[in-house]
Amino acid sequence: MRVTRTPVDEAEARAIQDELRGHVVLDEAGPPPGTGLVTGVDVAYDDERDLVAAAAVVLDAAGLTVVDRATAVGRVTFPYVPGLLAFREAPTVLAALDALDSDPGLLVCDGYGRAHPRRFGLAAHLGVVTGLPAIGVAKNPFMFSYEQPGSRRGDFSPLVAEDGEEVGRAVRTRDGVKPVFVSVGHRVDLDTACAHTLRLAREHRLPETTRRADALCRRALREATAN
Repeated sequence: MRVTRTPVDEAEARAIQDELRGHVVLDEAGPPPGTGLVTGVDVAYDDERDLVAAAAVVLDAAGLTVVDRATAVGRVTFPYVPGLLAFREAPTVLAALDALDSDPGLLVCDGYGRAHPRRFGLAAHLGVVTGLPAIGVAKNPFMFSYEQPGSRRGDFSPLVAEDGEEVGRAVRTRDGVKPVFVSVGHRVDLDTACAHTLRLAREHRLPETTRRADALCRRALREATAN
């Protein structure tokens, strides 16, 4: 399934979200951590030129070596609206994914899945439209509450919505370093999403997938705006 048209306004965007959210799969465990391929995706913006650069970096999940990478640069075609960020980012991210020679395997997004006010962040959006398993690993908890997890790597605590739903987890990836916020996107359960995050964050707070994709999209944007 791919619904990639740009909405004409917020109302249409929310309607598309509602349609796609009904296709999220939450009853699959997902690929075992440390196996197969994992792909980090991230974007960088040039607001003055209304440009967005996306990167997709495929790693071997066992050794975290780079298997493939691709970038795409496009125009920002939807305004910034909280909760609707996927409509700004997804078209260019999908172009980068389409440019890969490798199967992406598991998508790891710098953002949210279920931990989203409408339970449909970028990780869920990309997972549904590509059919790939996807998780979100964010740097902050957005609008949800949590208790500080223990101080050791692997400690976690629930990320909780106002209605009491556990929408993700605050996960400590390094001893004494602030947690990241993991949520399910599509075709992965929360335990597996957290296990992947820890396997991918062996030396740094953020997953290696995110670090590689962040560096690559920034470079692509610099090259696109060099002239």
